[in-house]
Amino acid sequence: MLHGVTMSNETNKGEGVAQQVGGKIKQGVGKLIGNEQMEAEGKAKALEGKAREEAAKAAERTKGKVEEVVGAVKNRVGAVIDNEQMEAEGKVKELKGQARQKTNQ
Repeated sequence: MLHGVTMSNETNKGEGVAQQVGGKIKQGVGKLIGNEQMEAEGKAKALEGKAREEAAKAAERTKGKVEEVVGAVKNRVGAVIDNEQMEAEGKVKELKGQARQKTNQ
C-alpha cells in the first residue's frame, strides 16, 4: 500500500523488478569502490525486489486459478442447460485464467 492506495499486482511486479535493478547497481558500485556496507545494502534491496515481484506473481497465479475454475463451471453449466452463450463465456474465462497463470510463472 502506498499513501492509502492499493497497488495492483502488475504495479508491484514492476516495482519489484525496478528495485532489483537498483539494488544490483548499488551492490556493483559498492563492490567497485570497496564499500562493503553499500554492497550489502544493494544486495538486500535486490532480494527485497525479487520477493516483491514473486509475491505479485503468486497473487496473479491465484487470480488466474480462480478465473479458470469459475469459467470451467460456467462452461459446464452452459453445456448442461444447452446455453451456448453461457458455455462460450465460461470457456473464455477459463482460458483467460489459464493464460494469467502461465504469464506469471
